Amino acid sequence: MINIFSSSRYRINRKKIKDSFKIDNYTINISFVGKNKMRSLSKNYKREEIALPVLSFPYLGEKIENENLLGEIVICYPQAVLLAAERNRRVEEIILQLIKHGVENLVK
Repeated sequence: MINIFSSSRYRINRKKIKDSFKIDNYTINISFVGKNKMRSLSKNYKREEIALPVLSFPYLGEKIENENLLGEIVICYPQAVLLAAERNRRVEEIILQLIKHGVENLVK
């Protein structure tokens, strides 16, 4: 199961994300945040004062409300837009790549 959390100002194709990532027996939370929030998270957890495009936080299969929570992926939406412009790709495509990268880090 994938839970997606986002501000209404970010254009997120929730259906495409859920269709692209089939995760059985686990739950992943995906949050979309702005640059300030991502900079704060990066500073606290990575000791880097920049807005990274993606961070992942593994929960090692903790049980929360009868669900196996694999972890949380945090994506900086403005950074995804910048990456898409730099690589001449669609924002949706970059977001899917960032989620894939986050999932790979969760299962390591």
